Amino acid sequence: QVQLVESGGGLVHAGGSLRLSCAASGYIDNIPKMGWYRRAPGKQRELVASMSGGGLSSYADSVKGRFTISRDNAQHTVYLQMNSLKPEDTAVYYCKVEGFYRSGSYYGPFESWGQGTQVTVSS
Repeated sequence: QVQLVESGGGLVHAGGSLRLSCAASGYIDNIPKMGWYRRAPGKQRELVASMSGGGLSSYADSVKGRFTISRDNAQHTVYLQMNSLKPEDTAVYYCKVEGFYRSGSYYGPFESWGQGTQVTVSS
């Protein structure tokens, strides 16, 4: 089993910054992909940013130039630095990790989601 623990959400004024963290634990072999999603009230969940194990990143158009995703492969942790926050960034943010784990003689894929962290941006 692989578990994720998120942290870093909160309340901030428009123009402010927050940094989210998501740490994966368990019998992890490697993690090809880590990413952040968000679900705003009344809207569908959307992909915010993702990063491959090699460091290639992609972003939703709405956050390009303001958000930066990074990862620490040794610590199995992914971060989301959010700058110049806007009220429309208000949402619950979830990390998602896709990789492979090894437990005894078993080796297989996993996909895990974080518990979600609330980000609220006031105008």
